[in-house]
Amino acid sequence: MIDKTIATAAEGVAEVFDGATVMIGGFGEAGSPIELIHALIDQGAGGLTVINNNTGSGHVGLAALIESGNVAKMICSYPRTTNSTVFPDLYRSGKIELELVPQGTLAERIRAGGAGIPAFYTQTSVGTPLAEGKEEREFDGKMFVMEHGLKADFALIKCQCADRFGNLLFNKTARNFNPIMCTAANITIAQTEKIVELGDIDPEQVVTPGIFVNRVLLVENPAQESKLVAAGLCYP
Repeated sequence: MIDKTIATAAEGVAEVFDGATVMIGGFGEAGSPIELIHALIDQGAGGLTVINNNTGSGHVGLAALIESGNVAKMICSYPRTTNSTVFPDLYRSGKIELELVPQGTLAERIRAGGAGIPAFYTQTSVGTPLAEGKEEREFDGKMFVMEHGLKADFALIKCQCADRFGNLLFNKTARNFNPIMCTAANITIAQTEKIVELGDIDPEQVVTPGIFVNRVLLVENPAQESKLVAAGLCYP
């Protein structure tokens, strides 16, 4: 019997190794797997390359993972946002690397990686510093920059509903990056607010099929990053 559910967040991230590439869902707290991120801090894997839309807020979640010294490089679109101070300070002091990627390009690089597409061309970043050192080609009289697909060893994502097979539904904006990250990682660990019986999810509504998910963790009342930040909390 297939049952991908696990008992603890620690179990979910136990295999993350030093130097791994980890995609972490986000695009707002609807898609940010705070409990899995904090478990990864406790687990202690270091030298990580993390792929996310931003670098977190305050001193919890992704920002806490960065602050703990576990992350060697960030690949993201927004390295500085509201309440984001940890990454900018570390970056200015030369303690962490940054690969800046326009948001649409980031999403497409992840999607391409999951689809087995090694590279593609886009007009985004043509004539900017982000195009430096990258191959450029002309199509129909316009210049395009080549971008490589992104893949990861692990993906930590957050969904709203799942079954024990790993079929997932997401909450609104959580659908932006989480589903494509599931396809682009070797191992996907999903935390969910609800686990339902097989057949309770209409197959026509499944966003991420279970074939892309390895582990499912029930977190019925997930932490909300904005509330943690507003309360001035830190992790650990």
